[in-house]
Amino acid sequence: MTTMIADYAKELLNAEETRKEVSPLTERDPSLTVKDAYQIQLETVKLKNEQGKTVIGKKVGLTSVAMQKMLNVDEPDYGHLFDDMQVENGSTVDTAEMIAPKVEAEIGFMLSEDLVGPNVTYLDVLMATKYVVPTLEIIDSRIEDWRIKLIDTVADNGSSAKVVLGDRQTGLENTDLRAAGMALYKNDELIATGSGAAALGHPAEAIAWLANKLHEFGITLKKGELILPGALSAAMAVEAGDTVKADFGPLGSASVTFK
Repeated sequence: MTTMIADYAKELLNAEETRKEVSPLTERDPSLTVKDAYQIQLETVKLKNEQGKTVIGKKVGLTSVAMQKMLNVDEPDYGHLFDDMQVENGSTVDTAEMIAPKVEAEIGFMLSEDLVGPNVTYLDVLMATKYVVPTLEIIDSRIEDWRIKLIDTVADNGSSAKVVLGDRQTGLENTDLRAAGMALYKNDELIATGSGAAALGHPAEAIAWLANKLHEFGITLKKGELILPGALSAAMAVEAGDTVKADFGPLGSASVTFK
């Protein structure tokens, strides 16, 4: 089993580096479990660390009903964010660096202290948050045609690719994240709207779920890490020539252009 996990991790990392899709792991090996998938992801993290890449945060995915329905799953997943994934607000991303990118709008959390499971609550998350920041997550699947089940996306680092951080940092005093609105535009056309409540009822609930889930693997959410709690609407496919902007009202905005 250990050899199999290492082989899948190398295969997925190679797929990411060469931009060549692989067939779904679940179709090749129906015996794979979600726990196996997380072990594959952690092995990939180890390989990236050996390449000199640094973890800057974590992301929760599939927290919205829209995304769970899209992928026919009933629980969230998570992935790791690395320093080479971060993109400056308003900058340009080359679609040739990815396979089939999609964009999600999220409220990013910057932690001021560690969050250690297994009994983290959303209030613990709020107390451990330095500020929130408008975020666009660019996701990409190394699995052919996005033909993924939960196990596939977990193994594939939660389909992580890049993350765009807005410029405005907002403290949580007098901020109701549950009601925080989001409008997602592509080429100035309104494509989707959402609110903080889309992520498990409250974005901090999604982060509490993550802290408690990671405890199973001996991992904690760390001070100074960026944590993404999940999309506020369904993911939107993009291609070269598109400009995407997420407007979070008082929380600010984030934008990116694709070439």
